[in-house]
Amino acid sequence: MKQQNEERAILKMLCHEQALKITDPMIEQLVDYRDYLEQWNKKINLISRKEDAPVLIKHIFHSLLITLYHKFFNGEQILDLGTGGGLPGIPLAIINPDTNFVLVDATRKKITACQAMIDGLKLKNVVAIHMRVEEIKEIKFDTIVSRQVAPLDKLCAWAGSLLQTKGSLICLKGGNLEEEIKRSILGRKSHNNFPLQVDLYPIDGINQFFTEKQIVIAKR
Repeated sequence: MKQQNEERAILKMLCHEQALKITDPMIEQLVDYRDYLEQWNKKINLISRKEDAPVLIKHIFHSLLITLYHKFFNGEQILDLGTGGGLPGIPLAIINPDTNFVLVDATRKKITACQAMIDGLKLKNVVAIHMRVEEIKEIKFDTIVSRQVAPLDKLCAWAGSLLQTKGSLICLKGGNLEEEIKRSILGRKSHNNFPLQVDLYPIDGINQFFTEKQIVIAKR
């Protein structure tokens, strides 16, 4: 219990330092999500089982950092591509209750876990769907978010057909992305002229656990 309270306090402090608009009830929901995620992770491999950092920081706070570079608006339609255990979609949905999130993953067990967590958290702005990205038809999203589920050029190929005209792809990635960006730009003509621009925002200075981590935003 002492460790949990300390982690809760650290999360609150980190959010305050980054001027994230977050309430105490949202903090409690994020903590509850952490608990659900760890419980499900014992049954299904959703995140690493040999964590070198608190899940609240390494996974959940990490997901929230997207809001530093993207202002979510009321009614915005977000696709979390390859959501796994609901990251980054569920944390973002918690602190953006007026934005709509669709969580998609090709692994049924992961979507079952996500739906159970959504139900447990009583989130009304999130749905979880078992589906391959190639099967998504006749729907366009304002924004796509994703963690390191695929190389950037592959994500951009998918995003080109799934985004609204002025939509953006926002990824949490690590390492040297120079080649991935180059392939993405060179291949844009084959995926609806997306992306024309790719911006990198290093976040390694925010916390010691984010070494070489970056937020990548691709747009037309």
